[in-house]
Amino acid sequence: MTPRVPGPDNSLMAQSKHNLAEGTEEPTLVAGGARRTIMLSLMLTSFIPLLVVGYSMYAYLTPLLDHSRRVRDLPWLQALLAFTGLLMAVGGLLIWDLTRTLGKRPERAPALETSTPGSPPASGGGEDVDSLLHSFSRMLAPIEQQASAIDRYAVRLDTAYKELESTNARLKEFSFKDEVTGLYNRRFFSIRLEEEVSRYRRFNHPVSVVLLDLDGFKSVNDDLGHPAGDETLRGMAEILLRHSRGINVICRYGGDEFAVLLVETSKAGARLYADRIRYVLSSYQFAHKRRVTASFGIASLPEDVAPTAEDLIQAADEALYAAKRSGKNRVSVHEDIGVVQAVSDGKGE
Repeated sequence: MTPRVPGPDNSLMAQSKHNLAEGTEEPTLVAGGARRTIMLSLMLTSFIPLLVVGYSMYAYLTPLLDHSRRVRDLPWLQALLAFTGLLMAVGGLLIWDLTRTLGKRPERAPALETSTPGSPPASGGGEDVDSLLHSFSRMLAPIEQQASAIDRYAVRLDTAYKELESTNARLKEFSFKDEVTGLYNRRFFSIRLEEEVSRYRRFNHPVSVVLLDLDGFKSVNDDLGHPAGDETLRGMAEILLRHSRGINVICRYGGDEFAVLLVETSKAGARLYADRIRYVLSSYQFAHKRRVTASFGIASLPEDVAPTAEDLIQAADEALYAAKRSGKNRVSVHEDIGVVQAVSDGKGE
């Protein structure tokens, strides 16, 4: 009777196959979870920030290309950029946690070797981790380069935006300034006059307008030339700026005529101001050595006219005309119009 050769234990073989099956599934699960974590991290650290930066470029650069649009402050866009930075930080934490987990993962016990001929040798779990970390390091390099490029672009964009704001402010200032004297022009004076008249209607605060016209300015231009005339205008502007309060609005109203908006000033205060300017001008030494005088017309709210900008400036102009007819180099207020008219009528008779 042939002795029976004991074969391998069926239960041991089944347990070995089960262990091998578990050993082959574990790397797949780990790799799949790591892949999903990496994709989520890449979405948070690169794809979403790129979308936000693209929209930021559109929101900031559109006013630069289309001058009809006004440059706007976008605090909500700054909040969006801050939220994007938070998402990038979360993605970085996910990546850091993944690398720490994989680095601390214990090596898998070697699979149970079998005597089955031709079976492939089981690979260690450490090789899978090293390969995954190497691939992850290669993916991090372009992400860091993109983040650095985005930071540099954000700095350039912020610099360009500040330069644009500064340029717009300068252009706006130049559009309201007179080229010869550096004073405000008639357009700006009209805007400020409307504002002060509206403030008078609300709070009943006094406001006065002084119009002044240089006497004999045409002879300076004709005899000495326009450069001397421009020098005379600049000298008058210097006198007005030096002897006026900062809240007053001084402008070149046209030709040799100047206008001063006296804020919070009654008619009596406006008359004192005009008399002081007339006195200073009479002793001012111009480069051309000629004596220059001026005539002044004053109108005030609430004493003279209805609270409208047009009526106020017209009343001051009529007062200026009355000063001219009375002999020039004098100050006239609105109530002097009737007196001058009566004197002129009497001389005519």
